[in-house]
Amino acid sequence: MVKRLHEMGVRSEHAYVAGVVSIGLALASWFASRRGENAGLDRADRWGIFVGEWAPTFFALGNGLRTYEKD
Repeated sequence: MVKRLHEMGVRSEHAYVAGVVSIGLALASWFASRRGENAGLDRADRWGIFVGEWAPTFFALGNGLRTYEKD
């Protein structure tokens, strides 16, 4: 999978940036859900956690791509 991503032009820097952006999106979705919906804090927390779980995936892909780029 890492090889295929590398062949498609995805670099480790792209994955790291996506990880940082996903952290910002997690905060933004939490604030938006908290203010925009009447579902309460629990639902806002679930939105924030859902989007926040993307960051470790992007960082892990970044590490894999960085290792592949060194070889």
